[in-house]
Amino acid sequence: MAIKKAAKRAHKKSLKKRLHNLWYKSEIKKRIKEFKKNLEAKDKEKAKEYLSKVYQILDKAVKERVIKKGKASRLKSKISKLILKF
Repeated sequence: MAIKKAAKRAHKKSLKKRLHNLWYKSEIKKRIKEFKKNLEAKDKEKAKEYLSKVYQILDKAVKERVIKKGKASRLKSKISKLILKF
């Protein structure tokens, strides 16, 4: 455990940042899962609606530096290919 006051503050800050990052990552997974569920149900309109929600959370995650730009781009590409198949 940290001894100095500054180290304690830094540790507290890193824990808070970790929770923030975990929330974004779980939100990305949740929205992708909802998108895929709508695709499997052959509900293309709802799938397109969720596609924009997935893009939105990915862009926000990049802006907040939770994930890198390349990973977001890869995920967007992968998801857009799925909607073209159906």
